[in-house]
Amino acid sequence: MILTLQMEDSAQAYFNALRKAHFPAHANYLDAHITLFYKLPDEQPIIADALPELVRRPPLLLDVRGIFSFGSGCAYTAHSDELLQLHGKMQQLWRQFLPKKDQQPLHPHITVQNKVTAFKAARTKELLLENFSPFQVKTTGLHTWKYLHGPWKPLAFYPFSE
Repeated sequence: MILTLQMEDSAQAYFNALRKAHFPAHANYLDAHITLFYKLPDEQPIIADALPELVRRPPLLLDVRGIFSFGSGCAYTAHSDELLQLHGKMQQLWRQFLPKKDQQPLHPHITVQNKVTAFKAARTKELLLENFSPFQVKTTGLHTWKYLHGPWKPLAFYPFSE
């Protein structure tokens, strides 16, 4: 099971449009997303049982601070001290079930390009930086997904309390 942070509709549309423009079409089968956990066991009740309580909080605001390339693509960096605290709390609750990747510190980001050459990723980063100014994104809740070796199947959405 994958756990993502859901963005407000306007931010979702913005980042989806960037993915459509810069992601190879054959590999762009997901909407833009912020992954919090990559591989949670979906058969563990402690995970699903904790989510309704974890979203009893106001929506998080993320500061989108920059753009980076990671070799085969590029992404926008997002920061929120509150998100890091929430993620840390989830890691503590679920630590016995987490694979090594999900035990690492969170580096929130929104990928807008992947599966391209390093040259193309660097060029896309330069292009996106030309008009970049930091901005904020409001989040609306947590979303669970079933990984299907390609597209993801939505499982449940847990909205934040307003």
